[in-house]
Amino acid sequence: MARRGGRRFRQRLLSYAFGSPIYGLTLPRRAPNDLACTPVDPWPGDAERGSELLRGVYRLAGGAVSDERPPWFAAEAGEAFLAALHGFEWLRELRALGGDGGRRRARQLVDDWLTTCDRWEPLAWRGDVLGARIANWLGGHDFFIASADDAFRQRVFASLVRQVHHLARILPGELTGVPLLVALKGLVQGALALPEADGRVAAALALVERELAGQVLPDGGHVDRNPATTLTVLRHLVDLRTSLRLGQAALPRAVTVPEVLQYAIDRMAPAVRFFRHGDGALAVFNGGTEQTAILVDTTLAQADARGRPLKSARHSGYERVLAGRTLVVADVGGPPPEGFDADAHVGPLAFELSVGRERMIVNCGAVPSHHGGQAAGWHAALRSTAAHSTLTLADTNALPMRSDGALETMSAAVAATRVADADGTVIDASHAGYRAAFGFVHRRRLRISPGGDQVRGEDGLTGDGSAQPFVLRFHLHPTVRASLLHGGDALLRLPAGSGWRFRANGGPLRLEDSVYLGRQGERRASRQLVIDATTAPGGAAVTWELARERR
Repeated sequence: MARRGGRRFRQRLLSYAFGSPIYGLTLPRRAPNDLACTPVDPWPGDAERGSELLRGVYRLAGGAVSDERPPWFAAEAGEAFLAALHGFEWLRELRALGGDGGRRRARQLVDDWLTTCDRWEPLAWRGDVLGARIANWLGGHDFFIASADDAFRQRVFASLVRQVHHLARILPGELTGVPLLVALKGLVQGALALPEADGRVAAALALVERELAGQVLPDGGHVDRNPATTLTVLRHLVDLRTSLRLGQAALPRAVTVPEVLQYAIDRMAPAVRFFRHGDGALAVFNGGTEQTAILVDTTLAQADARGRPLKSARHSGYERVLAGRTLVVADVGGPPPEGFDADAHVGPLAFELSVGRERMIVNCGAVPSHHGGQAAGWHAALRSTAAHSTLTLADTNALPMRSDGALETMSAAVAATRVADADGTVIDASHAGYRAAFGFVHRRRLRISPGGDQVRGEDGLTGDGSAQPFVLRFHLHPTVRASLLHGGDALLRLPAGSGWRFRANGGPLRLEDSVYLGRQGERRASRQLVIDATTAPGGAAVTWELARERR
């Protein structure tokens, strides 16, 4: 408690100092005539969102504001919205429009920001927001700065000088995880671009190396176990490498790509491939969403790392089985370590299944915690065990959540083995999340046939707890049509027409409504298969089978 109070006092003190008119005088004001080098921004934008920006409609971080004036201080929109607005990643949407309309709008909005926000403010000049803005202005140089008049260019360059110097002063500060990497990327790119600031590159890269050691696991996954985070971090690392390579040619002093940076890229690209379904987007686990196939494709192309996806990502806690056209990705890991678990989901032993380009069994998706209003309720619900294709005992999460969002991990022991033979591949895993409260361990055994036409499962609870109700949930993708048949089986029909029969033993099977938020900002109605059962003395077991229907 004392440490937290000291941190708050320090933040108040810094806010007072940075907000003082005197502080602005300590930042350099002389702008260079040109930049030493500018990074290349290869990431795709959304032309439809760009058209909305032309009309004054801002859709950012799950929120939306329509205003003739840029809503730089629209507090009702929420912190996440404002951070995204001041971070300027949406410049890509205007670039995607092509022509001069998007370019003129980009200049108008940047000019308005310079008039309104070009002095310290807590959120707009927060380290990660500042780093994102520096990187996005520099990445958009050829789009909206290079052909502008000299007065506009000088205003942008002068502001960049002040922003880079302030960022160098405050890092690492209170930032951790991905936000710190975002800030460091902006600092490196800004230091490379400004002729008098390139001496800051070495110190920033030393911090990057430290963070990579703690955030990137040996199998290439991110320590928070979120597939979408793995993709995001890989993009930032690719940007860093590209900028350093440009700096090698443009700057008089030696600039090199650290081996640890290249090594991280080489590990993370296969990890991204590991999490891809047949539609090219990512599996939905631990707070992540699908992303888009074009973004994943672009990231892997820019990474230029040819490693094949692993079958087992043991450090990240996942297994992947591709049999014929059937893909199964299973979560067989424990919760992320403290400090990376504030948004972690409680879905131990959950799995997703797709056939070719069609998703069949999914998890429900995610909404980031920093989205306010109604989204906050969705965030908590989607983190729950019931929102995942796994077993829920006594309508209780497999791990308790603390008031700060972190998970209680003392009883979360997870074990997993994988065996392949002539009859297919078997994943055998267990977790002890329910042992402390109920005296049971959940064990799940999945067998995937060699051709992928059959997936058999056994879910058991073992231990000495008292009788408790439990359910198995299999959330279906919104495109799957499901119906119950006479005799208690279910028929699942995929969009392309293939049918799969689901049968269970150990409890009645029913259909319920569900919801899918696997695509960011999109909520879709779906269905789920539910098996109800009750533990007996010593535990219980339910077996089930998913098999392709022969035409």
